[in-house]
Amino acid sequence: MRIPVITTLHTPPTPWLESAIQTHEACPVLFTAVSEFTASAWQPVVPAARVVRNGIDTAFWRPGPGGGELVWSGRLVPEKAPHLAMRAARAAGVPLRIAGPISDERYFDEQVAPLLGDGIAHVGHLDRHALARLLATSAAALVTPSWDEPYGLVVAEALACGTPVCGFDRGALAEILTPDCGRLAPPGDVRALAALIPRVLELDRRDARRRAEDFCALDRTADAYTALYEEVAR
Repeated sequence: MRIPVITTLHTPPTPWLESAIQTHEACPVLFTAVSEFTASAWQPVVPAARVVRNGIDTAFWRPGPGGGELVWSGRLVPEKAPHLAMRAARAAGVPLRIAGPISDERYFDEQVAPLLGDGIAHVGHLDRHALARLLATSAAALVTPSWDEPYGLVVAEALACGTPVCGFDRGALAEILTPDCGRLAPPGDVRALAALIPRVLELDRRDARRRAEDFCALDRTADAYTALYEEVAR
């Protein structure tokens, strides 16, 4: 077909997708990637992916006053590893609220449920409005992936709510966070993560919001894709 095609890479490379791309010697598709990390992961198959980062609606995810508790949000599954956030929060002595659906019941029963209580609570699967309020009234967000996050929307959402982030240095998280709005510990190092929490609590919430507006806003993503569509349609 003579119609230009743009494909966004927003997952790690998988064999069946790689095979589809390699069907022709020169794949007639223009690829974008949601982060530099994701573009690098696909580089052996897609050597020239354009980076257009995911964006969030900063008019919806609004800043709030913060609070005295940490927050973790996302699907409760092993690759998101909320149990590591729970251990870090407990080691730091700061209460933690966990929001998200139980997408892996066995994992929840074996790894998450035993750690609930004593300042750690699962507040359920919230709608977007309730989640935005929770983020805006939390002291800091913990982000604890046990896999390489292609982007990290939960980081952007927290920052937009003025909530600094403390997480593991995996995937694209280091592209989003700066020292003004977050800290990153070595992957899987609960002790190091716990040690960083007091430092993150001291960060200025205005800097977190500013980072979201400058780097994570949906308008930036829309403008980048509009420019790209105009380019390939010429």
